[in-house]
Amino acid sequence: MAEMRSPIESGVPDPMPYMHPVMVKNYGKWAYHDHPKPGVLRHRAESGDEIWTVKAGTQRQMDVYTIRTLCDIADQFADGHVRFTARSNIEYMVADENKVEPLIKALNDHGFPIGGTANSVSMIAHTQGFLHCDIPGTDASGTAKALMDELYEEFIKCEMPNRVKLSTSCCEINCGGQADIAIIMQHTKPPKINHDLVANVCERPTVVARCPVAAIRPALVNGKPSLEVDEKKCICCGACYPPCPPMQINDPEHSKIAIWVGGKNSNARSRPTFHKLVTSGLPNNAPRWPEVAAVVKNILSVYKADAQPWERMADWIERIGWPRFFEKTGLPFTKYHIDDWRGSRATLNASAHIRF
Repeated sequence: MAEMRSPIESGVPDPMPYMHPVMVKNYGKWAYHDHPKPGVLRHRAESGDEIWTVKAGTQRQMDVYTIRTLCDIADQFADGHVRFTARSNIEYMVADENKVEPLIKALNDHGFPIGGTANSVSMIAHTQGFLHCDIPGTDASGTAKALMDELYEEFIKCEMPNRVKLSTSCCEINCGGQADIAIIMQHTKPPKINHDLVANVCERPTVVARCPVAAIRPALVNGKPSLEVDEKKCICCGACYPPCPPMQINDPEHSKIAIWVGGKNSNARSRPTFHKLVTSGLPNNAPRWPEVAAVVKNILSVYKADAQPWERMADWIERIGWPRFFEKTGLPFTKYHIDDWRGSRATLNASAHIRF
């Protein structure tokens, strides 16, 4: 028996053992690919071999039963080779065109829609939400589910000017957040500190160092070591909450949702840009978030009707300009949309040394 190699502790594993045999055989030797129908791609190699990819939408958080169901479909209707995309779509690879339609029928029968390719609305990428994250102000995966229920038709059809990607984030740190349209948690009040617990729970130097705007400093409250927040500096980001849960920032009334559009992940032909705020203060109204869904659907409908073919969201906005964007979508333009931040020279220490 061959001796097993020791595991590699850094870097990605070798993908070749997990690839479809046709992909391994023709690796780097593909002639072209086309898009026969929504959710289906065909790649043809220089050798004449073909491989068909069928993309289906799944939920991000999956139980064992769902994973086994998807694998059983792969074994029965495909060639047993699957992969997940960054947006939690599952892709089945088959080398026989006759297997494509039975595979699609099996996936649809089990409730997995086919789509998300070319100029469609792809599945929503989202942060961990209540299930895994330690600082969520909302459930990003819940928002993704509610929105995709509303956008189902745009997922299974290819009727957008270009591809559209959405993301949802459960806090302002926004670890999942760049997309054509990003739905991001928005705290509007500084954290409330439970001074009785800080000394027992928090490592104060860590909390002080965690603040990106140096708004937190050590303090002595009622004779106990604690922390205090300079509310004029605080940007309500919530970064202090993970190392110090007594600095509670989530609030049922003052934690809202904001929507941003454009950005470097939303352009095809224009220069990279930051995505920009278009609406804020939307209620964190679980479990369906109807106010958020209404704004997103409004932006998508205007983009779908007004953008030119193959124009990404950021390219469309760049062409028509921001005044026309707000005019066409009917979204209110407020003082909060004006970028008047002058930079760290006016708001932060100008050196690398932290001072208090």
